[in-house]
Amino acid sequence: MEYRKNSMSRIADKVGKLPVGWRRPVLSMMFGKIVPFLATAGLRFEEVGHDRLTVSIRNRKKVQNHIRGVHAAAMALLAETSTGFVVGMNMPDDKLMLLKSMKVNYIKRAQGDMRAVATLTPQQIQSMYDQDKGEVLVEVAVTDESGESPIICEMLWAWIPKKRPEVSAA
Repeated sequence: MEYRKNSMSRIADKVGKLPVGWRRPVLSMMFGKIVPFLATAGLRFEEVGHDRLTVSIRNRKKVQNHIRGVHAAAMALLAETSTGFVVGMNMPDDKLMLLKSMKVNYIKRAQGDMRAVATLTPQQIQSMYDQDKGEVLVEVAVTDESGESPIICEMLWAWIPKKRPEVSAA
């Protein structure tokens, strides 16, 4: 599939030209400027592509709950961020993407650091190019250090044109 460039994918392409050791921190910093809350939470972008995107968070004091695990809201943020940015890597610049619904089921206690891997199919990506308005249910797997999935998520993203159609006065 041929991917189309947008403002977010151009940032990722530029960062991809940096030495390997600099890519993750610079990409995390650049994407943190797009969505400042991500930098506050300390999310790290590990893998960035059009069909797969991986974000992680370390289990450290500022994101912990009362039992010293990653807070439930931080886990949800991890899933929302990975799905949102994989959609963002494909969304044409003339469209506005919005989280339409978010469902998070907490299955078990998380252990240690967390990672979310969001994926899109070629058909889902193509629909973003072809449809003025639409929605996509993005698959995301959130795992902890043990490799288990403490949460199961459904993230439904929608898009609309950035400019509203002009209504003619009749």
